[in-house]
Amino acid sequence: MGEPVLLRDLADGVLTLTLNRPERLNAFNTEMAQAIIEALDQADADDAVRAVIFTGAGRGFCAGADLEAGAETFNYEASPDPAYDALAQPATAVKRDTGGLVSLRVFRSLKPVIAAINGPAVGVGATMTLPMDIRLAATGAKFGFVFARRGIVPEAASSWFLPRLVGVSRAMEWCATGRVFSAEEALAGGLVRSLHAPDELLPAAMAIAREIADNAAPVSVALTRQMLWRGLTQQQPMEAHRLDSRLVQARGRQADAAEGVTSFLEKRPASYPDRVSRDMPAEFPWWTEEEFF
Repeated sequence: MGEPVLLRDLADGVLTLTLNRPERLNAFNTEMAQAIIEALDQADADDAVRAVIFTGAGRGFCAGADLEAGAETFNYEASPDPAYDALAQPATAVKRDTGGLVSLRVFRSLKPVIAAINGPAVGVGATMTLPMDIRLAATGAKFGFVFARRGIVPEAASSWFLPRLVGVSRAMEWCATGRVFSAEEALAGGLVRSLHAPDELLPAAMAIAREIADNAAPVSVALTRQMLWRGLTQQQPMEAHRLDSRLVQARGRQADAAEGVTSFLEKRPASYPDRVSRDMPAEFPWWTEEEFF
């Protein structure tokens, strides 16, 4: 396997995941997809992890799919990947998009996810960041939804995520032209939160992660993340009101709520006792996962 394709560093509640194929600008392959999914599984199960940051090793974030297979890169039947069968379970007649497996796993995360985009983020390198909660970029980063220029279509469920983030008109322009665009255009279009000098990017991402880790109740953050993302499909505010009411009532019975109020009144930092691994309320999850077919 050689060097790990994903480096992990946990410090003070913040897990930094670094895509680590710098010699290929961190090009995406099945091994990387599996490593990301496994890392997020472990992060969700580890109460020491309060937030997750993704970044890239070297001068790129992720240059997109590894094109080493040449013309047959996207012909999955002609270019079978031995590692794929272990990743895409259960097996189906239709080969599941590996970028989609990653983006759906990010979507399900119980920990907030921040992208520190340090360089080119093209193809799946861009789409894998869409279900992340906050995206920051280095001033020299480049973005591209280049699928139409490779003869394929957007993947990683980006046809769902991208219009919700930047609007359908901007999404269509970027996808239909397939052009690579600057970090400044990404900022203007709402794709990223802020731009930073390269040496200031990770500290800026870490500052946001630390603000979450140091001040917010982990169970509340996990629930809020799913409430906001899954609320994008609700038809009317009454659906949100029903859910809010149930979850506020459930959390109000738990120890975190008493600690949150008491610490505020006593003017001291809160020490929340509830844990994601054991204290999610009975109302969670409130949705049924869709099956792939």
